[in-house]
Amino acid sequence: MFKLFSSNSKKSSYGWFGNYSNWKDLTDSVGGYSEVSILEKTKDALLQVKNGTAVYERDSVVFDKVEHPFPLLTCIMRSAAILQRPLHIIDFGGSLGSTYFQTKNLIGTDICASWNVVEQEHYVTAGRAHFEDERLKFYPSIDACLRVQQADLILLSSSVQYLPEPHLFLKELVAYDFDFVIFDRTSFHHGRHDRLTLQIVPPEIYKAAYPSWFFQEERFLHHFKADYETVCEFPSYVEGEAVITIDHQPLGYNKGFYFVNKSQYA
Repeated sequence: MFKLFSSNSKKSSYGWFGNYSNWKDLTDSVGGYSEVSILEKTKDALLQVKNGTAVYERDSVVFDKVEHPFPLLTCIMRSAAILQRPLHIIDFGGSLGSTYFQTKNLIGTDICASWNVVEQEHYVTAGRAHFEDERLKFYPSIDACLRVQQADLILLSSSVQYLPEPHLFLKELVAYDFDFVIFDRTSFHHGRHDRLTLQIVPPEIYKAAYPSWFFQEERFLHHFKADYETVCEFPSYVEGEAVITIDHQPLGYNKGFYFVNKSQYA
């Protein structure tokens, strides 16, 4: 359950700001992701989608038209074709199943055998109570999921930039040796080093602020160089994410990558 919001050029008090050195101090000064109001707003929005009174939800906002993430869909379908069977997918930081509901009409059981969301405990509780079905499941960690269901592909969409130690996590992620890894809507910038910012969400979404990383792309990709082939990279499907302003300057951008384990080429 991780966020975006707009990158328009007009100066605003919302968006991404600063260049911080300490995640903990920044987190202690703001609310972060554990706000109950964020969960409740996301749950209410997705229940509308589930019940058919809304078509699509993103970042707790409902829409009357689905934005199909075609690059992501292509990568998932290609992975199923490589294995010649339906995939078991982990959706790391997948909220209450937003991407599952966004894509389920185009990815049927012939492509996806199970969609397993890994999230914070309070999201897992809400997900299990309101959204689980025969394919959609919720777990508090990757390891908890793998104890129940082995996975072929892990999706990380607008999530890894909100971790306190993302490079430690990326090192651990490679060690799981998944056949396929997809990053979508992941934040990068043009500087020489990673940059830690404060993201302030517009109040029409909900009132919140939290730390958000912008990665140096080469350092990010280095984690996967030894064990994975970079099959493709692609821009965010969300309007306004091709260029993201930091301190009102066009310094950042969101994009995705599709990695295939080199063992698939053996």
